[in-house]
Amino acid sequence: MVIFKPATPGYENRQTVILQAHQDMVCEKEATMDHDFMTQPISTYVEDGWLKARGTTLGADDGIGIALALALLDSSEIEHGPLECLFTVSEETGLVGATQLKPGMMNGKMLINLDSEDEGEIFIGCAGGINTSIEFDFKPETVPAGYMCLRVGVDRFHGGHSGDDIDKGYANANKILARFLNSALDKYDLRLCSIQGGNLHNAIPRDATAVIAIPSSDREKIRIDFNLFAAEVQNEYHVTEKEAKFFMESTDLLQECIETDVARNIIRSLFAVFNGVYAMSMDVPGLVETSSNLARVRTEQGKVTVVSSQRSSVESAKYAVQQTVAACFRLAGARVESNEGYPGWAPNPKSVLLDISVRTYRELFGRDPKVKAIHAGLECGLFLTSYPDLDMISIGPTLRGVHSPSERLELATVPMVFDHLIAILRNIP
Repeated sequence: MVIFKPATPGYENRQTVILQAHQDMVCEKEATMDHDFMTQPISTYVEDGWLKARGTTLGADDGIGIALALALLDSSEIEHGPLECLFTVSEETGLVGATQLKPGMMNGKMLINLDSEDEGEIFIGCAGGINTSIEFDFKPETVPAGYMCLRVGVDRFHGGHSGDDIDKGYANANKILARFLNSALDKYDLRLCSIQGGNLHNAIPRDATAVIAIPSSDREKIRIDFNLFAAEVQNEYHVTEKEAKFFMESTDLLQECIETDVARNIIRSLFAVFNGVYAMSMDVPGLVETSSNLARVRTEQGKVTVVSSQRSSVESAKYAVQQTVAACFRLAGARVESNEGYPGWAPNPKSVLLDISVRTYRELFGRDPKVKAIHAGLECGLFLTSYPDLDMISIGPTLRGVHSPSERLELATVPMVFDHLIAILRNIP
């Protein structure tokens, strides 16, 4: 949807500016939280200057961008030239709304994306992305006599945005669980009954669970191994995963499990597949160039499905890491497909909008903003396919923990971004 607002008196000859934000949010909640996102509101509170939600994602990504645009539409006092406010849908599920944006819907040649997460930083580029879908078919086997079932898993990992947070050292719950199961395969006649973990393609998975069957005589030995494993992982991630929980408990004996050879291939490939930072940028110090996230694992009727997402600011590298992931699972006998993905947004060193933004920020706050590219995906790259002449930047107040129940918005940064946005609009040529 595009909402047009005419210029205020005296600004009629200014260039039209597009303000853009997306309407959807990532719906993640703590495992113990009973919350229906379709029918129940987000329960918010303020703590130490941060707006937070109780047990769920907050939705400030990108609700705060919507709010900034609506405030400008609502105001009768703020001076600005012609405005076009673009609100897109389904950004979090694959930039779906942006892919449907057709030429002619907008007239502006300058666009301010309101979907960034660090006040004082102006973003002028982003990564492109692609999703890889994997399927293992299996025939159920009968669990042998004399076996027992255990439910084993990890929970309350930090999680986070699979782009912004991929270099923060957070553990991937799917990888941690696969690591234990892989080691257990070498010691026990382990049968895999089911496995699942993670949720969304653009979130680092916070939890993962498997139901396994082992000989009853090995019950105590595998418990000891798991306790030692949990202690090792907690030591490795003692800085980033302070709230992590590990559990192994008896559960009802299941009659069937995944056929043995397929189960081994599933576990081995989940453990072996690349996950994390693949390459750092050689052009922008400190910027992740290419990465992969083992996002979701599910056991369904007769198959196990896996979703892995790849990002890169270099198109060829994006496809290289995607092919690396695909090769691992194909070697394990899985079917692999990838979607069309979305393009990145290359920085424009001649941006007039960037010059205005840097100058007005310096005048407002007495310091220079940081001009950066971001490893997350923004809709800006797709806008360029229909509007190749757009001059774009991305700004926003400070958010942390997006795409996870720890998502929070630093309230003091909201008026700072709004004041900066107003100053930019007043200085548009």
